[in-house]
Amino acid sequence: MTGPLRTALTSLTLRGRCLVAAGLTLLALAALLGERALAQLAVFVLTLPLLSALAVSRQRVRVAARRAVSPARVPRGEDAEVLLEVTNTERRTGRLWLLTEQLPAELGRSPRFVVERLATGGTAALRYRVHGGRRGRYRIGPLRLRLVDPFGLVQRTTSGTGDAPLLVVPRVRELGPGGPAGGQGGGAEGARRSIAVHGEDDVSTRAYRHGDDLRKVHWRATARTGELQVRMEERPWRASAALLLDTRARAHLLARTTAPGGAAAAAVPGPPGDPAPPPDSLEWLVEAAAGIGSQLARRGAVLRVVTEAGELGSATGRGGLGPADLLDRLAALTPSRGASLAPAVELLSRVAGDGPVVALLGTVGPDDLGELVAARSGPARDVAVLLDVTGWADPAGSRSRRALSASARAHLTGQLEQSASLLRGAGWQVVRAGADRSLESVWAELAHTRSVAVGVPA
Repeated sequence: MTGPLRTALTSLTLRGRCLVAAGLTLLALAALLGERALAQLAVFVLTLPLLSALAVSRQRVRVAARRAVSPARVPRGEDAEVLLEVTNTERRTGRLWLLTEQLPAELGRSPRFVVERLATGGTAALRYRVHGGRRGRYRIGPLRLRLVDPFGLVQRTTSGTGDAPLLVVPRVRELGPGGPAGGQGGGAEGARRSIAVHGEDDVSTRAYRHGDDLRKVHWRATARTGELQVRMEERPWRASAALLLDTRARAHLLARTTAPGGAAAAAVPGPPGDPAPPPDSLEWLVEAAAGIGSQLARRGAVLRVVTEAGELGSATGRGGLGPADLLDRLAALTPSRGASLAPAVELLSRVAGDGPVVALLGTVGPDDLGELVAARSGPARDVAVLLDVTGWADPAGSRSRRALSASARAHLTGQLEQSASLLRGAGWQVVRAGADRSLESVWAELAHTRSVAVGVPA
């Protein structure tokens, strides 16, 4: 028995297996009863799967598949259209093909198509839609082709090698003016930051040295010190901003995907009018980072984003993140196993400089914030968004979300209050958020605090 025929016989469908079982039963009865006619019928029944396997094994298939995904970057909760073009590159007309496009479960169910008698060189254009239910980088494909005989007794399956990328990025909410980067401040700190952003020269000075350009003499500093002083640099400032994103798994209530396409998110309560609310607290923080970070970057800030697992670098490896780079990096962000925010705070101390910091925090206690408060405190008043993760707990204890006892809820609420008090005492502006609150409302609350100067003009 040849290799392809042996493979085909091992690919019997349920109908083919039942027919073989029936044929063997008839053959046993014929031998027991001595009925020749019954034996002939058994041979005929057993021959059918053999002939079907021979027919399927002789089918030669050469198929080329090409995909076009539009758009190739889609926000979470939206759809993308896939155009699949299947071309018969064999010299003979194809027979009955059952095609299945292999998809990750997060994009929905794998679509199936039936293509019959595709001519040589002919192309079948097949369209379907995928749903970006969860963030991430995905591969669409490859194509799986099943060959079946006319009786449906034997099938042969082959898979292609080509696929196409799809990037599901966080949603970017349209935020109004103001917010963390909107205030100009009323004191000296706010005035200094406003001047720096609007292009005034860096006024750092040093003592005059022989050969220095006299045009760089800073006369005010000279009069103040009694010695000739020159500007160290004459380049304009550029605003900077930093996001600290708490991605620790222990700081969040994470959703479990229980159905293709992210069906777990559908049962999550969200703010009114949101058709696809974040399925868990980490997703809320990631979308907040996308919205706030994009807003700051569009206003001209050099944006740096740090987590306890490291910094999210730009595609060039230098400078800050632009809006597109920010979404690309956030798309692949996953929960970390880190136990402390200390690595993120250390990174923040190196990259934030004098610019504003927006800390997006999950479940934190006073012990988690000690190093952050020590590193960032004073009149600059950075911004902290504290998440009340209890809104993502399921009181019914379903498989998609974790349940919390009453004592656990009370403990988390008390811990949230203590953390907020600690940060406010260190000069931070603190806003609380939860599953039922949108990023737009958080941003609007920040915009109402006009005394905060963070260094980027609205």
